[in-house]
Formats: sequence, structure tokens, C-alpha cells
Amino acid sequence: MSMAAVRFGGVQERIGGQMTRAQAARLRSLAEEAYQPKQYARDLTFEEAERRISALNAEIALANSF
Repeated sequence: MSMAAVRFGGVQERIGGQMTRAQAARLRSLAEEAYQPKQYARDLTFEEAERRISALNAEIALANSF
């Protein structure tokens, strides 16, 4: 594991754990923008939050392309 990964909490710890504060803020913002507030939940894992953020980003980009 790189020194940066150790210094910032380690990749393994984040992958299996809760979403980060930054993810929570981004997900909440995107969910509101996409009019899908149920996409946000406090107890998501890091991976699930990333998946939902990506899906909402794609959906918003598609809506903005029209």
C-alpha cells in the first residue's frame, strides 16, 4: 500500500466502510438536482455511494443534453 493511502485512511478501510462526508454531500446534492431524494441514505457503503453518484451524474448529464 502506498504511503499516501496510509496517510489518508487507507483504501481498504474506505472500500469496505461507510461513505465519506464528501460522498454524502455530493450524493445529497445530486439527488436533489435529479429530483430523486430517495437515492440519498445515511447508511450507504463507500461502493454504493460511488455507484449512485455515477448513476445520478449520468442521468443529469443526459437531461442537460436536450
